[in-house]
Amino acid sequence: MLHVLYLVHDVSDPAVRRRVQMLKAGGARVTLAGFRRTTSPVAEIEGIEPVDLGATRDGRFAQRIGAVAKAAVSIGAKLGAMPRPDLIIARNLEMLALARRANGALGASVPIVYECLDIHRLVLRDDFVGRTLRGAERRLARDVKLLVTSSPAFIANYFEPFGQIVAPVELIENKYFETAPVVAADSFEDDSPITPPWRIGWFGALRCRRSLELLADFTRRQAGRFEVVLRGRPALSEFPDFHGFVEAEPWLSFRGPYRNPEDMAAIYREVHFSWAIDFFEAGQNSEWLLPNRLYEGCRFGAVPISMADTETGRFLKQRDIGVLLSEATPEGIEATLSRMDQDAYRGLKSRVLGGNPRTWSYDSSDCAAFVEKLRGLATIPSTFASAAAA
Repeated sequence: MLHVLYLVHDVSDPAVRRRVQMLKAGGARVTLAGFRRTTSPVAEIEGIEPVDLGATRDGRFAQRIGAVAKAAVSIGAKLGAMPRPDLIIARNLEMLALARRANGALGASVPIVYECLDIHRLVLRDDFVGRTLRGAERRLARDVKLLVTSSPAFIANYFEPFGQIVAPVELIENKYFETAPVVAADSFEDDSPITPPWRIGWFGALRCRRSLELLADFTRRQAGRFEVVLRGRPALSEFPDFHGFVEAEPWLSFRGPYRNPEDMAAIYREVHFSWAIDFFEAGQNSEWLLPNRLYEGCRFGAVPISMADTETGRFLKQRDIGVLLSEATPEGIEATLSRMDQDAYRGLKSRVLGGNPRTWSYDSSDCAAFVEKLRGLATIPSTFASAAAA
């Protein structure tokens, strides 16, 4: 059985749990180690007790650097009792640095896979900080065996033009994961009553202040014809007063976190539309990503709303589904959605549900194929030397 050491930036991130599920479903044994954003260590993820590398804080880059430096000193003791893994997957740049340290601590030459699912704004800066970080990434990734990323636009707009990675690339989209074979979604019931208020679901990592303000303005203009339901983990560092703001808005409601995949069908079937827009890093990562909520919402028939000039918008346009906005203003949303009626919505939803469900989901066969690729990498002699990990 392939033994994977998975080094992550936040063990409590739901996306980490999903990747662990996929690795286990594909037949791998997983040791999980990483930082946390919680006060206390996380007890378990999918039956695995994570190796705790300490706490980090969202949006505090300097603090994270300090935590990585501290973990680099202690990682030998943290991992000393574990058997030698066959492969290390390092999620994000800081974990790539620790993966090399782990190799030295284990006295091994374990192949490393670099998983990068977001392009942080700091690495795109055209100054000393940006050049330093890009240089560090090129050095740390010079002999990784595989780059795993989630959007073609990350490759086209960052990895290729900046010459960051020479390794082969594996595109693993942020699809919904289901253990059973993927089958068609429930058929669309034409006789089900659909009347306002129309509900827009914004689920997942809630970090975009501009989206929150835009949706609040739009729903106020519509005076109750549209409502917005928010669920997930708000990045409170990005909002002056997230909870107070939402509570003061008559047609916005925050309904807390949810479990993925256990709650996905229920929460998306409670809404008509899925907000698949992010301005958090406008012009960069936000325009290049293909977010989790795109796949999850479409899997369960929520009609996605996206900006037309983003990777998500192009993805939807190619498939002739969704609602595409030409401008990010309340007026722009009104021009597109204000005349929504039952027939128009039925047409939008039927196109979402009418496509191939494997567009939106991975199942155990995809997991097995991914683990088999990793197993092939683990049989390739690594060029790492223990001294290089220092």
